[in-house]
Amino acid sequence: MLQRRALRHALRIWLRRPASIIATMRKKGMPSHLPCPCGSGLAYAECCGAWHGGLAQGQFAPTPEALMRSRYSAYVLGLPNYLMATWHGSSSPGELDMQPLKWLGLEVRHAEQSGDAGVVEFVARFRPPHGGPAERLHELSRFVREQGQWFYIDGQPPSEQ
Repeated sequence: MLQRRALRHALRIWLRRPASIIATMRKKGMPSHLPCPCGSGLAYAECCGAWHGGLAQGQFAPTPEALMRSRYSAYVLGLPNYLMATWHGSSSPGELDMQPLKWLGLEVRHAEQSGDAGVVEFVARFRPPHGGPAERLHELSRFVREQGQWFYIDGQPPSEQ
């Protein structure tokens, strides 16, 4: 029951706006042949663009790492609908107020999955909207797969060892 509710919630958010994600990307100046913002080395269309544009058609990121990378790219490109649609209903904030950060890069340190659960450790670098030194977000994110779709649950700073 919770799985269906989460999926319905994600689809409602995703379908809330009639404009396609790809149209949004083009307006923001992200041609599909340019390198993907997630740093994979692939063209955007062959990487996160496939998940941003395919979610409504049932094309989901195939791994927790792919979902985390696509969510990073969604932050870079200002795609709050994608972020909300891939956030698990049990932990979703309901609304997302995106701060105008300048994202500088992503480093995936570790990714693993076991069955329908996954974790990804990453470092994302960004610059605050009013200048100042670059900052880092170091997070260990948890993901769950329900009915074939991965969802972001939450993230915490990794414990120091």
